[in-house]
Amino acid sequence: MPRIHVEQPLAGADAELSLPPGAARHVQVLRLQPGDALTLFDGAGCDWPAEVLAMGRSEVRVRVGAPQAVARELGHAVTLALVMPANDRMDGIVEKATELGVAAIQPLTSERSVLRLAGERADRKRAHWQGVAVAACEQSGRSVVARIEPVRGLADWLAALPAAADTRRWLLSPTAAEPIARRAAEAGAATLVLSGPEGGLSAIEEDAARARGFVGVQLGPRILRADTAPLAVLGWLALSAL
Repeated sequence: MPRIHVEQPLAGADAELSLPPGAARHVQVLRLQPGDALTLFDGAGCDWPAEVLAMGRSEVRVRVGAPQAVARELGHAVTLALVMPANDRMDGIVEKATELGVAAIQPLTSERSVLRLAGERADRKRAHWQGVAVAACEQSGRSVVARIEPVRGLADWLAALPAAADTRRWLLSPTAAEPIARRAAEAGAATLVLSGPEGGLSAIEEDAARARGFVGVQLGPRILRADTAPLAVLGWLALSAL
């Protein structure tokens, strides 16, 4: 059954509504017909069974049933802060990270960044990645959409971080002595993972991260690519929660 995200809050069982433009286009592309069933979600954590009532050129009307709570999120929130890789690999990271249960993604630039975004271009990219996250939620069954934060410079982002409180802060570093598995029992209601670019973070940047409460962890004897390492951590966290 198709799952479609809607940008407006859903409320009220057995209600009729016209789908917003993005969701309506999705229904039309799928060639759904009156009487066909689908599932809607607005990102608040529930699935809403629905039925197509009418199809028009630009309008799609549906009847929405009672909301169904779903439990497909990780046991605690995981935020992935990563220096953006080059060559559109960010699309793949956003897609796979969303499938693996990430709560939020913070795109960063750093001293060794290959991809540098700012201004209107950064805003367009963020909107595009948010769309990738929505599509990944539709496919994977998540009813809470991963949040894509605005692009920021690493130094400014670190400086603005609040006190660590009960959040685990991990810095992915192949030179770290601590394997990530040893951190499994570490207390924390949430996890913040910082991952560097293709050339890695500079020594100054790693020191700045540690000064903000990050602990260096490594993923094993092999050097993973910038677009592989953060997904490996998310996969490990997702499996550890089973």
